[in-house]
Amino acid sequence: MLWQLDSFPGTMDTMSELISVSQAEALIAEHMPSFGSGQVSLDDAVGRVLRQSVHAEHDHPPFDRVMMDGIAVRWSEAMPRRLRVAGSQMAGMRRQSLADADACLEVTTGAMLPDGCDCVIPVEQLRRDGDVYLLRDDCRPMAGQFIHRRGSDCTQGTLLLSSGMRLGPAEMALLAANGVAKVEVANTPSMAIVSTGDELVEVDAPLGEGQIRRSNDTAVRAALRLHGFDRVVMEHIADDEAETRVRIAELLERHDVLVLSGGVSMGQRDYVPEALAAQGVRKVLHRIAQKPGKPMWFGLGPRGQVVFALPGNPVSALVCATRYALPALRAAQGESAISPETVCLDGEVDLNPMLVSFVPAHVKTDDQGRLMATPVPSKTSGDFSSLPRTQGFVQLPPGTGKAPSGTVATFWRW
Repeated sequence: MLWQLDSFPGTMDTMSELISVSQAEALIAEHMPSFGSGQVSLDDAVGRVLRQSVHAEHDHPPFDRVMMDGIAVRWSEAMPRRLRVAGSQMAGMRRQSLADADACLEVTTGAMLPDGCDCVIPVEQLRRDGDVYLLRDDCRPMAGQFIHRRGSDCTQGTLLLSSGMRLGPAEMALLAANGVAKVEVANTPSMAIVSTGDELVEVDAPLGEGQIRRSNDTAVRAALRLHGFDRVVMEHIADDEAETRVRIAELLERHDVLVLSGGVSMGQRDYVPEALAAQGVRKVLHRIAQKPGKPMWFGLGPRGQVVFALPGNPVSALVCATRYALPALRAAQGESAISPETVCLDGEVDLNPMLVSFVPAHVKTDDQGRLMATPVPSKTSGDFSSLPRTQGFVQLPPGTGKAPSGTVATFWRW
């Protein structure tokens, strides 16, 4: 079923039945497989996780580079204020030479510094008079000015990019500048988000009595896509034991990762656990000492397929996807670890004496530069109407009473 309580019907939770948040995180990390890597074209590498080291192909810049439009000259304290134009050095041209100290070469930004020159005077400090440039009265040139020296950014062989980086605009620029036309990147796993329940209908279908539209799978798929996982499909399985077994077998055969929403509890029509077990999926963990999301389940298939079974309530599902599934999947691609942010609470929050609390919050920076989190608690783990006013959730340890305003906490972004 998609909608379910955060505790099993007819049972009483005891702490001995639950594992801690840190234990769950460690168990998932220990059992996650690697998805391997492969080469793609530079254009197809955007947003992917790099799985190679990239070194500077050459010195950067590869030559002494002009930084301003103007003239290149040979500087001296006795340099004349009138300089004859002896030619030009444009960007992309072979290096020219300046032979006379009373002459200059016209230059453009990005051009090679001509031989015999050690100073660039920008056009704003000059006045043209026929074939002569006159230095303006306030022009006081210095040796070496407006010259970007060869190798001053980095020298040939310098490590520029390391395995584990996600390739954004800056990283893509370095790949292109160093001639990396084929890039070794982490493979993107094939994923299926599976929701179960007869009460679920498509987003554009009319609602019958007792029905709701599917939304958990849409939310989880959005979270995955925003983090670079674009090979994601959504599937729905009705509350039928035989169909559940067949469909689970098919999905495990076709995909590297299954993300289930509901159906792994102990209800009369929760057929997923038996269907997974029939296909050799081994449970690694089930039930975490947290709220919301206590029924979280994780296991591995016989070929290393990963199965995350999220609770059915919308807030619980999104919290568990953000807290466990996304970090684990990113780490399995070899991505460098990304730590949660640190925030200060801008308001009191009720603590749970036995469970870690995940509380949705709105964050903003105050006038002292601190990231402040205003709690926006959901009424229940099924109430997701207030989530668009939040950017993520704070994680608070068990405790009595309230966490006061100013409490420092970790913050996980959706």
